[in-house]
Amino acid sequence: MKEAIKAHDNVLELIGNTPLIKLNHITKGMKGNYYAKVEGFNPGHSAKDRIALYIIEKAEEEGILTPGATIIETTSGNTGFSIAMVSILKGYKCILAVSSKSSKDKIDMLRSMGAQVYVCPANVAADDPRSYYEVAKRLHEETAGSVYVNQYFNTLNIDAHYHTTGPEIWEQTAGKITHLVACSGTGGTISGVARYLKEKNPEIQIIGIDAYGSVLQKYHETGSFDKNEIYPYRIEGLGKNLVPAATDFESIDRFIKVTDQQSALTAREIAKTEGIFAGYTSGAAMQGIKQLNEEDVFTADSNVVVIFPDHGSRYMSKIYSDEWMSKQGFFDTEIGEAATIQYVK
Repeated sequence: MKEAIKAHDNVLELIGNTPLIKLNHITKGMKGNYYAKVEGFNPGHSAKDRIALYIIEKAEEEGILTPGATIIETTSGNTGFSIAMVSILKGYKCILAVSSKSSKDKIDMLRSMGAQVYVCPANVAADDPRSYYEVAKRLHEETAGSVYVNQYFNTLNIDAHYHTTGPEIWEQTAGKITHLVACSGTGGTISGVARYLKEKNPEIQIIGIDAYGSVLQKYHETGSFDKNEIYPYRIEGLGKNLVPAATDFESIDRFIKVTDQQSALTAREIAKTEGIFAGYTSGAAMQGIKQLNEEDVFTADSNVVVIFPDHGSRYMSKIYSDEWMSKQGFFDTEIGEAATIQYVK
């Protein structure tokens, strides 16, 4: 009897079950043990594969999505790529409203995946008709038979991670996790994982990473939305200028803010020390861990899991470009400096 060919039917079967990797070098001198949940191992290179597949299949089950329908979404790039990937294999059209803050790499990838892309100005209010939120709503209203995923206000975003990422982390750590550190944008990842882990062990500390220029930390601490907190920043997919309904603030114990510069430099440090080519928000999450260590949050017995949301290839024209880093003023002799390239003639 001949053996069957061992192959997956398509790339969607590769979503989830991403590895947990021990961090050995960037964490030297820190108390505790540190593990990265590396979501760049998903076929679409980010954690957003999970919500794209979950939300689309739920819409199919409920009869909301029919053959040949159009899926519309607001995205900083990663969710859009994941939706475009799923749409290709399931036969849907895909229209995406993207923030101009998104890297050129991300925008080019979306077009390469067959999506129709609308690039919207980043530094406008959420209710401005030019914002990517409002543009997506308008496109949904104008496109017959379309479905708007609306990840910022879709609680299925939370459910996707409650049913997948949370259980994976619990099993991979044999239930020994003491802290979860994760970036918060839509809030779906951190909220879904937090809900699952808190059900297993309420003592696990859930720490969200926010950006300077975002309202999330203050909203969590005070319950008030402060427009004065809002100003332009460079990190993609982190923080918000609105309060997403896909964030379960009660499951999050605290937030800590990180800067654009330190997050970018820490992402590059991850690559150079751990050999993990991680994205901008991964650098932000790791930078948060550094700052938490300065506060003595962790002990020698701590088992800290940090989520690295996406892959560094999405930021070649930004944080992994010495030219871009220099233009932002991110290279400093005390913090880090551009790598040297020598051309042999």
